[in-house]
Amino acid sequence: MKNENIEQPITITKKAATRLKNIMKSEEPSTKGIRVAIDTGGCSGMSYNITFDGEKKEFDKVYESHGIQIFCDVKSWIYVRGCEIDFSNDLLNGGFKVNNPNAERTCGCGISFSA
Repeated sequence: MKNENIEQPITITKKAATRLKNIMKSEEPSTKGIRVAIDTGGCSGMSYNITFDGEKKEFDKVYESHGIQIFCDVKSWIYVRGCEIDFSNDLLNGGFKVNNPNAERTCGCGISFSA
């Protein structure tokens, strides 16, 4: 059964935070966070869109994890609440991964899901 807790934060692992901080320091020095959003499309119907951002919009949910601010619009939050963003250095399947407890099905690419 899914967790019915209304306030389920979006978090990032320590490895993901370290990688994000390194990228932000070299490429996005004025940015203090990321924006997590959902786009329609992808193999399974919806895909994750994670970008650098540093500004809260009017109806955003805002979280902080390992020193990184995480912004998410309310529409997207319905699909990503309680998720954890991780990072792996694995050569074949490396990169950022979203562990989403709301996903009923995920695509092999790791960026597409259905809920």
